[in-house]
Amino acid sequence: MSNSLKYAVFGSGSWATAIVKMLCENENEIGWYMRSIYTKEHLLKEKHNPSYLSSVEFHLEQLKISNDINDIASWADVLIFVIPSAFMHSELKKLTVDISKKTIVSAVKGIIPESGLLVGEHFHDIYKIPFENIGVIAGPCHAEEVALERLSYLTISCVDATKAQALADALSSRYIKTKISDDIIGTEYAVMLKNIYAIAAGIAHGLGYGDNFQSVLMSNAIREMKRFIKKMHKMKRNINNSAYLGDLLVTGYSVFSRNRMFGNMIGKGYTVKSAQLEMSMIAEGYYATKSAHLLNEKNTKKTKLPIINAVYGILYEGKDPKVTFKKLTDKLD
Repeated sequence: MSNSLKYAVFGSGSWATAIVKMLCENENEIGWYMRSIYTKEHLLKEKHNPSYLSSVEFHLEQLKISNDINDIASWADVLIFVIPSAFMHSELKKLTVDISKKTIVSAVKGIIPESGLLVGEHFHDIYKIPFENIGVIAGPCHAEEVALERLSYLTISCVDATKAQALADALSSRYIKTKISDDIIGTEYAVMLKNIYAIAAGIAHGLGYGDNFQSVLMSNAIREMKRFIKKMHKMKRNINNSAYLGDLLVTGYSVFSRNRMFGNMIGKGYTVKSAQLEMSMIAEGYYATKSAHLLNEKNTKKTKLPIINAVYGILYEGKDPKVTFKKLTDKLD
C-alpha cells in the first residue's frame, strides 16, 4: 500500500459518514457509494448527509459519490465497507467487477446472516480475497464524537502490518489516534460482541438496575468476550486493550450507543418490534445476538455465555426481561 492509493467507503450511515470525514483530513479524493439517490442528491446540494451527522459539512471536490456500487468498486484500491451486516449480502450481490485484487476493509459490526461468517471471512471465502488483503477498523470510537472532533482512538487490524499502517495513516488526524494489530478475527468478533453486551447494559438500565450492577455486568462481559473469542480464534491477545475492553465500555455506557438505547427500550417494556420501529438507526446487536448464539450452539463444547444467552432469550424467545435478568444476577460474580 502507498500514499497514492484511492480509498472508498460503502454505506451512508453515521459510521460511514464519520469514516469519510476522517479520510477527508488526509486524502484529496474519496469514493463514496450510497444506495439512496435522495441522500446523494441532498449531499451534492447541501454538502451534508441529510440523515446522519448532518453537522458535518463536506468539501464536494474531495468526494466521488455514486449510487452505482460497481463504479466506486472499480475506481478504488481500498474498499471500506460500512453497510449494516443484515444488508451486506444483498448489496454485494450487485457487484459485477472483480475485487479479488483489492484491499477490503470491514467497519461492519456483525456477522453476515446468509453465510454465518464474519465480514472478513465472507470476503475470503466467497470473493477469494487473501487474508493479507483484509483489514478491520475497530474502536473505541463513536461517530458522533468524530463529528464533534473530540479525541478518539481506532485500532486497524490486518495480518500485513504495512497495509494496516497505511490505512491507519489515512485515518489519523489531530483528533484521531490510531494503532495497528494483526488480530483481524479477534477484533472483528469483539466489534460484534460488544453490541450484544451494550444491549444487556441497556436492558439493565431500563429495568432500573444501577451503576453497581452495571459495573459487575461489564466486568463479566469482558471475561465472557475473552472466552468466546478464544474459542473461535486462539492466539495471544490482551483482552484489556482498547479494541476489546475499550470498545466494550464506550458502547455499553455511552449515550450515543444505539444498542444500549435499544436495550433500554426493551427493559422499559417495549416489544422488540416496537423498539426497532421507533429507532431511526439499526441496532446491530440484535442480529449479532442470534449469530453469536448459533455459533456457540454449533460447538461440541459450548462456551459459558450467560449474558449472551440472557439477551438471546429476551430478543428471540420472548422471555420476560425482568425474570431473565433476575436469574442472570445469580450467575454473575
